Amino acid sequence: MPTPHNQAKIGEIAKNVLMPGDPLRAKFIADTFLTNVRLVNSVRNMLAFTGEYKGKEITVMASGMGMPSIGIYSYELYSQYGVESIVRVGSAGAYSEKLDLFDVVLAESAWSESSFAKTQNGYDKDVTYPDKELNEKIIETAKRLEIPVHLDRIHSSDVFYTESNVDGYKEISAKHGCTCVEMESFALFHNAKVLGKKAACLLTISDSFTSEKKATAEERQTAFVNMMKIALETFC
Repeated sequence: MPTPHNQAKIGEIAKNVLMPGDPLRAKFIADTFLTNVRLVNSVRNMLAFTGEYKGKEITVMASGMGMPSIGIYSYELYSQYGVESIVRVGSAGAYSEKLDLFDVVLAESAWSESSFAKTQNGYDKDVTYPDKELNEKIIETAKRLEIPVHLDRIHSSDVFYTESNVDGYKEISAKHGCTCVEMESFALFHNAKVLGKKAACLLTISDSFTSEKKATAEERQTAFVNMMKIALETFC
């Protein structure tokens, strides 16, 4: 049965899912890379498309912004739709000068100050991890495609705007080894671990805390093709 958040019928979502935050990025991926595409969910405009990439069935579904949102959608995909692997394809802000605009980062772990995991099942640590085998496959795929990838710890934040009395990016980077920030992967990795599934996170740097470089809204939707290609080829 469809969930309150997803009108797709059982069997309409593939075993492997690409999950951008932005619904329009999901549509871009489906329109650009998939064939035989069908819209399988539009509840709350959280668009999901199932199609084929090089003969392999793939679903692309938006997660929305933040851990509560991806927490709902990823949990339901894993537990109710039989999804085995989710690769988040998102944007991130660079904490390090070594990361330039549009560089691709593969998360080797996600540090967070979030209470998501503790609230969900009592997990009281501040780091969650992607699936090791899936990460290794992504690295091999990136090498084959000759696309450079940074393997780093990332910061998954619950808050976009913070005040000056709490740690800023410099302190977080120094204390926890994070090279960039996004808002979803800590929860995604936790859900996958709890449910015995696979998850990974590919990010494209869209802006930087160390410079004034910043991608436009249109570029955020359409210019992140390298990470999209890596994720799609990983599932072939």
